[in-house]
Amino acid sequence: MRVEIWSDIACPWCYVGKARFEKALAAFPHRDDVEVVHRSFELDPGRAKGDVQPVITMLTRKYGMSEAQAEAGEDNLGAQAAAEGLDYRTRGRDHGNTFDMHRLLHFAKEQGRQDELIQLLYRANFAEERSVFTEGDERLVELAAEAGLDAGAARAVLADPSRYADEVRADEREAAQLGATGVPFFVLDRQYGVSGAQPAEVFTRALTQAWGEHSALTLVEQGSQEDGDACGPDGCAVPPQG
Repeated sequence: MRVEIWSDIACPWCYVGKARFEKALAAFPHRDDVEVVHRSFELDPGRAKGDVQPVITMLTRKYGMSEAQAEAGEDNLGAQAAAEGLDYRTRGRDHGNTFDMHRLLHFAKEQGRQDELIQLLYRANFAEERSVFTEGDERLVELAAEAGLDAGAARAVLADPSRYADEVRADEREAAQLGATGVPFFVLDRQYGVSGAQPAEVFTRALTQAWGEHSALTLVEQGSQEDGDACGPDGCAVPPQG
């Protein structure tokens, strides 16, 4: 069975959702027969490569939040991440264009190292002090090498803007065709869809259903909310303060 995950490195709910999905997958009896493929989705595709802003600044300018609201949202996201055992820097992160990261992830897929690379990119963006946006291609090359990829080959991919660009755009078109307006968006065996960073129990149910049934793509029942927490063109959902 194949699980395809549309996501963006700049999406905090994708970072959290991946951890929740993997918790469900680890307990799934058929986990060794599940192939996971990461697909591209840019939250900010119009942003120029060199246009990098602090996350708090981006939130206040793009979504009309006050600085206090933006900081409260980051604090809540940090708590959600911590509940999944993830590190999350609530201050000092930046935001930029992720297109080159998606191109590199397609290269990593060909080499069988896609999951390793995306996890390192998430960690670098959300948990580490060094930026994945301001240090140029060499920072991404370092992460690619850490994921087990050849550094020279990764550098060559990043140096040629046409490499894997078509693959990224194809993923994004397919996401639109499937009705994904935000990420993370999980498609299980082209039978079931799960929208947002749902609890692990929802992923468990989706894996079980997709394993045993065949039907048209259907969003898994999600209780009183139509979608789980996700990031989309209008911003990232902020969990309520408890």
